[in-house]
Amino acid sequence: MKNLIIIGARGYGREVCNLAKQCAGYNKDYVVKGFLDDKVDALVGFNDYPEIISSVEEYEIQENDVFTCALGSVKWKKHYVELILSKGGKFINLIHPTSIFNSNVQFGNGLIVFMYSNISNDCTIGDFVTIQGFAGIGHDSKIGSWSHLNAYSFMGGFAVLEEEVCLNTRATVLPHITVRKGATVGACSLVVKNVKENTTVFGVPALKLKF
Repeated sequence: MKNLIIIGARGYGREVCNLAKQCAGYNKDYVVKGFLDDKVDALVGFNDYPEIISSVEEYEIQENDVFTCALGSVKWKKHYVELILSKGGKFINLIHPTSIFNSNVQFGNGLIVFMYSNISNDCTIGDFVTIQGFAGIGHDSKIGSWSHLNAYSFMGGFAVLEEEVCLNTRATVLPHITVRKGATVGACSLVVKNVKENTTVFGVPALKLKF
């Protein structure tokens, strides 16, 4: 039996803790051991969660430990996952049983998929991708490693998200559109043309934001 440790004990960490308990492997392949977070009081006032064991930086990996990363920021997810990997840690996939994976979907390691997401035929999903509830991924789409798709986001057929992309809640990417590495798509936005690397777009149609 593996001991699952969740990186991050804030709101999203609590959500991932519940997801882990709803997946097929719970109490069969793993139990939830606890959280890693440098905010030691993050769970004060919340009941029925496992303890915060340590910060990520200070944690010494034990035999049978496995990990998942519950950080909504692409930047910090990558940072802390790479820190655990450098210590020899191993990550598992958490996929809610109501999610649908159609034919020939290929996916990597460290995947988190919440309830009622639909991944259509012949999609490719990289490592450490997060797909929140009710997301829709069209056929032949590609999602690069580290990307984060928030609830109700949608990608049309043959759409591409390169690495480290964030689609916020209800964002829609039309078919055959590419969102380049490190880009962010704002909530409820409609992406009708390719998005450049490391840019933020928002609106209907989605346009580049200038800060």
